[in-house]
Amino acid sequence: MIVAFTGHRPDKLGGYASETKHPAGKRAKIERALATLLGAKLQPTGAISGMALGVDQWAAWVCSDLGIPWIAAVPFDGQESRWPTEAQRIYHTLLARAYGTKVVTPGRPLDRHDAALRMQARNQWMVDHCQLLIAVFDGSPGGTKNCVDYALRVRREIRLIDPTTL
Repeated sequence: MIVAFTGHRPDKLGGYASETKHPAGKRAKIERALATLLGAKLQPTGAISGMALGVDQWAAWVCSDLGIPWIAAVPFDGQESRWPTEAQRIYHTLLARAYGTKVVTPGRPLDRHDAALRMQARNQWMVDHCQLLIAVFDGSPGGTKNCVDYALRVRREIRLIDPTTL
C-alpha cells in the first residue's frame, strides 16, 4: 500500500519554533502518532510527501527513520526558494533521502495564485497515486482541507489525525 500525507504548516501547529524536535512539542507528538500508525498498523510499501514545511516534512523524516521508501512530490521548481536558509538546508537534506522526486508542475510559478494552483495540482497528484491519504487536519480552511476534499471526491481512503487531540 502507498500512503500520502497532507497536513498543516507549522503556523497552525504551534508556530515555526515547533520545527525543532523538542520531545514535548507538537512536532514530536505528531511524529510519534505517524510512526505508530505507519510502523505498527499500516506497514506501507511506500509513501509520498508533498515536502511543504510542517507535516509533509515531518512525515518524510518518519518514513526515512522507519525505512519506508518515499517519493518527494514537489509542486514546482524552487518550492523552497523563499524559505529561511536553514529550512532550505533541511529541505535539500530530505530530498537526498527520498527514493525519488516528482516535480508535478515543472517551472516556477508566475505569482501567488499560480503557486497555489500548482500546490493543489501536487495534492491531486499525490492522492491519485496513493491508496490511503493520512491527513493531520483540524478542519480549518486551506491547502490541507482542499487536499482532503479532493480525496473525498475521488473516494480515496483517508485516515485523519486531529492535531489538537492526537
